[in-house]
Amino acid sequence: MPLRVTVFGGTGFLGRRVVRHLHDAGLVARVACRHPDAVPSLFSRVVSGIEAVHANVNDDGSVARALAGAWAAVNTVSLYVERGKDTFHAVHVEAAKRIAVLARQAGAETLVHISGIGANAGSASPYIRSRGEGEAAVLDALPSAKLVRPAVMFGPGDAFLTPLLAMLRRLPIFPMFGSGATRLQPVYVEDVAEAVVRILRAPAASQLYELAGPRVYTYQELLRAIAASAGTKPFLVPFPFSLWHLIGYVSEVLPNPPITRNQVELMEQDNVPEPGALGFEALQTSPRGAHDISPGNTTATRQ
Repeated sequence: MPLRVTVFGGTGFLGRRVVRHLHDAGLVARVACRHPDAVPSLFSRVVSGIEAVHANVNDDGSVARALAGAWAAVNTVSLYVERGKDTFHAVHVEAAKRIAVLARQAGAETLVHISGIGANAGSASPYIRSRGEGEAAVLDALPSAKLVRPAVMFGPGDAFLTPLLAMLRRLPIFPMFGSGATRLQPVYVEDVAEAVVRILRAPAASQLYELAGPRVYTYQELLRAIAASAGTKPFLVPFPFSLWHLIGYVSEVLPNPPITRNQVELMEQDNVPEPGALGFEALQTSPRGAHDISPGNTTATRQ
């Protein structure tokens, strides 16, 4: 009988890729989300072998039901803008711990918890701090859990490179985050999803993986590479982080904010793995790069 893996946030940007890679690996993917009725339309070509269950990560009962009979679990749930009771601490710490506790009680053999490069429980940023606190809460509840910290992810429909490409096409003058010196190592979302499945299938290899692409860019270099792929050459202008914070604060009142304060805070620090951190090489695979982005579509080629 195929092994069942519950994926919390399985309809999200990373989560739905994890579901597909689980399916391709011959595992049964159980998509745990608030709107399970939407699942068939997301996975119309591979419905067989994919289950959908209702789950609210803030509710013990629904999380427990989603984990019943699961061999393993993956938590891809994340929050980028706080709304009412949906705070960074509630989602990244309390809900993450709830999933870990209930996964242990359900007898799941392992849990892969998705965090992010730069997660730090001592950070002054509420978003970055909650990521670090969430990791600690998960390991306290389930010491055998595996932590995955992706770099900024790209792929069709991403919230980073795709909007940048659209803006670089439209704007002859482009304001950068600060001087554009922040270092980034973008990672292809499909490679992260594949890595998650590899970790599940060989869970003893390591407890922490930092997954990044093959090339480090400064933010300015990345902007120029994206613009060149689109056949444009905008004038890049340094823009102070203090003003970006103000823009993020104001834009968060919008239903779909174009920029948030946590995104600004993330851009104030390098988004690259720690020296010596295990990554794709430990999983016997190699990541694809963001340098071959084609105009109109965020793609990647394997190096």
